[in-house]
Amino acid sequence: MTGDITVFSGSAHPAFAKEMCQILGIPLSPSRTTRFSNDCLQVQLRANCRQRDVYLVQPLVEPVQEHLMELLLMLDAARGASAAHITAIIPHYSYARSDKKDAPRISIGGRLVADMLATAGAGRVLTMALHAPQVHGFFSVPVDHLSATAELAEHFTARDLTESIVVSPDLGNAKVATDFARILGLEVVAGSKKRIADDKVIIERIVGDLHGKKHAIVLDDEIATAGSIVELLSMLRAEGIERFSLACTHGLFTGPAIDRLRAEADVEEILITNTVPLPVEKRLPQMETRSVAPLFAEAVRRIHCGESVSSLFSDEVTYGA
Repeated sequence: MTGDITVFSGSAHPAFAKEMCQILGIPLSPSRTTRFSNDCLQVQLRANCRQRDVYLVQPLVEPVQEHLMELLLMLDAARGASAAHITAIIPHYSYARSDKKDAPRISIGGRLVADMLATAGAGRVLTMALHAPQVHGFFSVPVDHLSATAELAEHFTARDLTESIVVSPDLGNAKVATDFARILGLEVVAGSKKRIADDKVIIERIVGDLHGKKHAIVLDDEIATAGSIVELLSMLRAEGIERFSLACTHGLFTGPAIDRLRAEADVEEILITNTVPLPVEKRLPQMETRSVAPLFAEAVRRIHCGESVSSLFSDEVTYGA
């Protein structure tokens, strides 16, 4: 059933695309990205696309603008090559953080990039753990939004969690944290967070009961500078928590994040997925990666076969099914 599928990868995370293709039992088709002397990019898809179901894999990770432009060129190339259907697979959609106009005269980047993807040729977008649910509405094409919640929870299921509690760093992530806690049979609390700057937050209080708990599993959609995490850990220690596990879908670890996390001696483990490539210099001994490539591969199979993808979604509402 996968004979008419063609998968290409941009330069952001080819290992993820290769793993997906191995699971699907198909080859990863070659492409070539070159740079002209004037610094412009050119992309060539080096396999037949005509009347095929084409999937282009490219998370928007550093350098984000470079990888975004490469993806747009890949989409345009697939459309020009007469692909029957074109799906942009974006494991990490970084522009989802630009989801509202919270200052005068700024662009809502998440919506602008969504428009660019559709204009370039994307007929569908497959992504995971968008930073804000309203980003769904930015797209004029169907969006399949996957969740790593069950995959992350699986890591903890065989343990004694008697003294454990799930913690969401903010109220906006509380629904996902509640789903995660339900899988593990745990209670959940959330931080009341106020963001001062991109890398600076204040946790004003913890909403919920921590009585008798010694181990916190902190769940977030992403860890960037780790400013929110460090602030939250400090407050949880004051409430009697002694041991910490961190779990997130997107392990970005930008700026001072690694130094900040290395200094937190009571963080026993940092659990991430492979939506974002993790260079050697950002790896800590307590880090563990869970692959979500099988989840994306299953979504691709269902999309290609015209089956429902809704059971793979993070939300009860079926977006783009």
